[in-house]
Amino acid sequence: MSDPLGREITADYRIKAESAFIEMAKASGLALLKKSELNVMKATSFGTGQLIIDALDQGCKKIYLFIGGSATNDGGMGIATALGYQFLDKENKLLEPAGESLIKVSRIETNKVDRRLDQISFCTICDVTNPFYGLQGAAYIYGAQKGASENEIIFLNQGLCNFAEIIKNRYEIDLQKVNGSGAAGGVGGGALVFLNGELIS
Repeated sequence: MSDPLGREITADYRIKAESAFIEMAKASGLALLKKSELNVMKATSFGTGQLIIDALDQGCKKIYLFIGGSATNDGGMGIATALGYQFLDKENKLLEPAGESLIKVSRIETNKVDRRLDQISFCTICDVTNPFYGLQGAAYIYGAQKGASENEIIFLNQGLCNFAEIIKNRYEIDLQKVNGSGAAGGVGGGALVFLNGELIS
């Protein structure tokens, strides 16, 4: 698995019957980084997506994803990329799944998405009600604790706005109206869209 900065780590999760219980912080958490390593612009939730893939490989039919304590602000791009989604800019160049890329997203490709996602159910669990972007959103409320400067917080918020607009046009889902969509750097909203899952408190 990958940590928030793409380094190889070992991360665990639990399986009971055909259900997997995955804690995002195990692969993409703040606790995995030293204070000097915090870099929310480049941090990714990709490792959490790898845990989901492993659960699919184990034959799990339902996945409970517990989000929180993340080092990321990528709107779930990392998780989605691990599952086969591709995010491209205006020049059709593939983007790295990190917070700094959100503002560049122009198109989402799904032809390589793991089709097993259609056969399982997802339940994403969070303990906050923050919207995707804005003064109460993911970047403004949680960016600083993940190492973002004032300017980076503004930039990340603009990226989340752009990402939400792309999602709204593609999937007809307005993440800004979904309580908890800003949880874990926007993973709350990203999981709702890319995992087609339920988001609950």
